[in-house]
Amino acid sequence: MVENFDEWFHDILEQADITDSRYPIKGMAVWRPYGFQIRKHSMNIIKKLLDKDHDEVLFPMLVPESELAKEGIHVKGFEDEVYWVTKGGQRELNEQLALRPTSETAIYPMYSLWIRTHIDLPIKMYQIVNTFRYETKHTRPLIRVREITTFKEAHTAHATKEESDEQIEDFIEMYKEFFDDLGIPYLISKRPEWDKFPGSDYTMAFDVIMPNGKTLQIGTIHNLGQTFAKTFDITFEDKDGEHKLVYQTCAGVSDRVIASLIGVHGDDKGLRLPPKVSPNQVTIIPILFKKGKEEVLAKCSEIKDTLEDAGLRVNIDDRDIRPGKKFNDWELKGTPIKLELGPRDLENNITIAMTRDTEEKTEIPLDDNLADSIIDLLNQSSENLSSQAWDFLNEHVKFAHNLDEVAELVESGNVVKFYWCGEEEVGHEIEEKTGYDVLGIQEEVSEGKCIASGKDAKYVALIAKTY
Repeated sequence: MVENFDEWFHDILEQADITDSRYPIKGMAVWRPYGFQIRKHSMNIIKKLLDKDHDEVLFPMLVPESELAKEGIHVKGFEDEVYWVTKGGQRELNEQLALRPTSETAIYPMYSLWIRTHIDLPIKMYQIVNTFRYETKHTRPLIRVREITTFKEAHTAHATKEESDEQIEDFIEMYKEFFDDLGIPYLISKRPEWDKFPGSDYTMAFDVIMPNGKTLQIGTIHNLGQTFAKTFDITFEDKDGEHKLVYQTCAGVSDRVIASLIGVHGDDKGLRLPPKVSPNQVTIIPILFKKGKEEVLAKCSEIKDTLEDAGLRVNIDDRDIRPGKKFNDWELKGTPIKLELGPRDLENNITIAMTRDTEEKTEIPLDDNLADSIIDLLNQSSENLSSQAWDFLNEHVKFAHNLDEVAELVESGNVVKFYWCGEEEVGHEIEEKTGYDVLGIQEEVSEGKCIASGKDAKYVALIAKTY
């Protein structure tokens, strides 16, 4: 799998019924029912976290060119990626309309209308929508696409810089909890100046190391300062009657969360899904013979009802095919637990539980503790997947003390830490000489020498091969 990860990833999306990329527009795919369920359960986790202090909203997809053009730095960052609507029916439009590449220029004109005084602040909203970017590089399903179908973006406005800085920290903690729930390990860094979100003061990012050693950006958090407030005249009257500009932040995750979920946990046999997002947390597979068939099926239904009453998602695979095919299918689709029940098991009042994470079999009594026993196994599965994923990430972060070491370490599937003086020209030099991307700054230091300039280091930074 590691050697052929890209091929494995493409194949598993089709074989496990995640998406279908045969839609007749390059870079746009269809979510199939099984994949959509994974997406839904994943987004429900982030929605629950956001709903504590954010309001969910829905803004239009079309953005007038005049609004998009107002923020010059921002639009320059997207100008080569924008899709334009130029006609309505057969009539040319008076003004081009952009399909949102992201929603700052759609949301912030409304913020300028809604925010009047300090009592309107803070304002915290989010939406989960599709966004469009004319991706010219090689497209990859869920990773590099032209329609991002799962774009969660949160937008906040605050009275003070201190509040906006606190919001950034809140988003970081929220994303940690989100990715921890999915068992996805992450590296957090501050993006270099040349790679920050257009129009922002700074960008914080979450990256994961995929099995082939490439990093995938799975979450971003941006401190926008007052850049957009100035452009869209988002002001408020404070307690003293003085009019001031707001401070803003935004944060996003996308389809890449599902890509990382699949890639980080999968193995040569297929998906291994964390129980929290698996469409079926338990799949019951009856072993049927002519004798005792009805009794086995009746018990399977009883078990299903018991587990569903405990809040679990359960299905019974009663297809008229060989049991071995059923086991292989659900192994491929990553169901956390398969329960086998045949006539002999029924006589012994047990079921055989097979966990996808360890592939171990356990006899479980069919008694009043059945649901608790299954929940314990699911919790263990979550912990195992997370532990294995974090072990992989930690094993693939290495430190380089000179530029000559970087290529060998990166080509061996690692993300590389290094000392950096922080100068932008030196950062570009490091990227040019190595051929890899500086992900960002991980921590400030008062020791060490820059890997390229030899000057005193200010930071430990990360460099990697990226998607």
